[in-house]
Amino acid sequence: MNFINKLSAAWTRNNSLLCVGLDPDLARLPAELRDAPDGIARFCKAIIDATADLACAFKPQIAYFAALGAEDQLEAICRYLRDTYPHIPLVLDAKRGDIGATAHQYAREAFERYGADAVTVNPYMGFDSVEPYMAWDDRGVIVLCRTSNAGGSDLQFLDVGGVPLYQHVARLVADKWNKNGQSALVVGATFPDEIAQVRKLVGDMPLLIPGIGAQGGDIEATVKAGRSADGTGMMINSSRAILYAAPKEGEDFAAAARRVAMETRDAINAHRG
Repeated sequence: MNFINKLSAAWTRNNSLLCVGLDPDLARLPAELRDAPDGIARFCKAIIDATADLACAFKPQIAYFAALGAEDQLEAICRYLRDTYPHIPLVLDAKRGDIGATAHQYAREAFERYGADAVTVNPYMGFDSVEPYMAWDDRGVIVLCRTSNAGGSDLQFLDVGGVPLYQHVARLVADKWNKNGQSALVVGATFPDEIAQVRKLVGDMPLLIPGIGAQGGDIEATVKAGRSADGTGMMINSSRAILYAAPKEGEDFAAAARRVAMETRDAINAHRG
């Protein structure tokens, strides 16, 4: 099953547009896991088990693992996801951007080493930096378009032929780059008007939407702007708000994560129409 089909099935099976981000910050892990050699993997697996029936995708952010030399634990987490929840897409958030043979190696890392169903990429270097990922014709390529950070406007609003650059990127991906039909776009929840503009340009192409939860994006505005004609079309990501939902004392971290994930999934569904 290719990425788009798996994602569509997950939207239906779990009645969910929620993507759970896996950004393990060692300083915020429970004390008993902080010093354990496999503490990151144990933490993430517990989050996965607690939220798997509520999510349409899981999105590990590679930097949180690589900075700690914990790529082996990321491999274990990805393997666990593939073996235990093969019906849920695994999106590797890497934001890679390079050309030719180097891009091919990054694609091997995402799709062969980690077994990801999709990977995020940076389009700044043009199509030949994206094309190598499409050699895996069943895997998704999720292209940065309108990012949720304030500094994104430094470049993404530059005029390109009468439209802002982010809209130019959206059109390129939808009209020219989507060679295998497995492309998607990253559009931040902090800019719902831009989400709506992108949705008009790309039809039903999936959007990965970070920025709700800890980043403050408005769920209602995000869903109304980004939903496709059938009320799906989005992977709305929440990471820290779910991962670190537990208070310092008391509630189990996995139970707290499940509670917040369910609340977020239900809040999203309330506005799908």
